[in-house]
Amino acid sequence: MSALRTIAEEDGAVVILDQTRLPKETAFVRLHTLADAAHAIRVMQVRGAPLIGATAAYGVALGLSEAQPLETILSTLAATRPTAVNLHWALDRMQRVLEKSALAGRQDVAWREARKIAQEDEAANAAIGQHGLAMLRPLATNKGRLNLMTHCNAGWLATVAHGTAISPMYAAHANGLDIHVWVSETRPRNQGLLTAWELAQAGVPHTLIADNAAGLLMMQGKVDCIIVGADRIAANGDTANKVGTYLKALAAQAHKVPFYVAAPVSTVDYACPDGSRIPIEERAADELGAGDVPVANPAFDVTPANLIAGIITEHGIVAPGELASIKP
Repeated sequence: MSALRTIAEEDGAVVILDQTRLPKETAFVRLHTLADAAHAIRVMQVRGAPLIGATAAYGVALGLSEAQPLETILSTLAATRPTAVNLHWALDRMQRVLEKSALAGRQDVAWREARKIAQEDEAANAAIGQHGLAMLRPLATNKGRLNLMTHCNAGWLATVAHGTAISPMYAAHANGLDIHVWVSETRPRNQGLLTAWELAQAGVPHTLIADNAAGLLMMQGKVDCIIVGADRIAANGDTANKVGTYLKALAAQAHKVPFYVAAPVSTVDYACPDGSRIPIEERAADELGAGDVPVANPAFDVTPANLIAGIITEHGIVAPGELASIKP
């Protein structure tokens, strides 16, 4: 399995990189059953909207290999995470393809379609990197060293390969641009540590910061551009991402720092008119380690479209209000 690929097939099983054990330990887990796939998504052994979608597609194939009813498979996987729209996009796609197939051949069809979803995600994210690079080049020309910022982890760990928000940063570094990345920590699960681990592997200069240090850095003129990922984008461009993203967008507007979202078109929920309709996942209280103290632990927040300079997709950079122009 490639060190820069998060999911693979092996002898009728699906192999994933267990992200709950990073960055301290690099360990791989074999998924043999539908229950294994659902568990991996639910407990965040896999995370990031594109990777969740690919894992769900493979979960359908695993469920059919166990001869479980398609309705049971789809409902089991759909219940794992509410906010990441790629999960439901992948399940809907698998259902459409499988319902057109003969019952006897569905297992093979499912494996082929899951493989196709993974390959498409890899290609889309590579394209996002190139489109983001085209946006960063002029900034680098004007700034010299380019100080970028991201929030949570939207690198190759959150996708099948390449990443979304981090893909342009990898492309910039590979093309000789002098960049430095401020990596926002994202408590309580600290996914920023995963971004820092990724960037260290790639030799990209970076600095880990606590979530709430971002506004100060912008005030001090130490941030030139922000790129974040997304778990769901509404049809009007409102975007759900890891909680804390909205505050960064507000600070970016106040300090005239361009704020971009990077995501494949599969993350756009064209059936969701605006951000108020995006379900926000509430994680377990014990993640905060607060004992018996009352806890609110929303995993995501919503950034209004008017705070977003552009959405970097595999088809190019589009204004939040122009998503209809790239609807599949």
